[in-house]
Amino acid sequence: MKKFQLLFIFLLSFATTASAQKIGVVDTDYILGKLPQYKEAEARLNEQITNWQNEIQTLQTDFEKKRTTLENEKVLLIGDQLKLRQKEVDDLDKRIKAMINNRFGSMGEINNARSNLTKPFQDLIWGAIKTVSEKNTLGIVLDKSNNISVIFLDKRYDYTDKVLDLLLKNSATKKVDKAENNKRNVLNDRAEKMRSLKGQENQSLESKARQTK
Repeated sequence: MKKFQLLFIFLLSFATTASAQKIGVVDTDYILGKLPQYKEAEARLNEQITNWQNEIQTLQTDFEKKRTTLENEKVLLIGDQLKLRQKEVDDLDKRIKAMINNRFGSMGEINNARSNLTKPFQDLIWGAIKTVSEKNTLGIVLDKSNNISVIFLDKRYDYTDKVLDLLLKNSATKKVDKAENNKRNVLNDRAEKMRSLKGQENQSLESKARQTK
């Protein structure tokens, strides 16, 4: 009910402009999850996260073994021997904690990596939303995934699929262009090699002719 009241107040604040402008709604999270390039990038990031987790787990296992061994042998160690072994265990513990914080903390590598991952795609989505908005003369566009609860939405006001179709179409066009460029590059390389071989062959024939004379 509280969300409904907030939504009502939000829409009411746009009542004056809404009467003269069309309102559209999109779901950017849904769009993001449907982009093949984003899925591939996210899969690579998840693979990196798994590798980090495995690395930390290996160190954690090593730490537990060293700590257990130290506890069992502590009575046999004296002086510098005990200090050295204790320092080794403590240093490993600090290393593990620092690694966890650096990679998984609030300011860690994962958060930075996710921000860097989503930023280019968010820019693409914004560009597509702008294009769809201009084409459909939308004055206001709401994002369902951006903490705005939509209780009811007529399908004709949901432009999510239109934005997604535009992005996928552009992506497909880029892939075709890239494939054509690659094909042209291959053909050019082959032509260059043929010219080079032909040139070498001509030089060889000229050399043989001179020798015959």
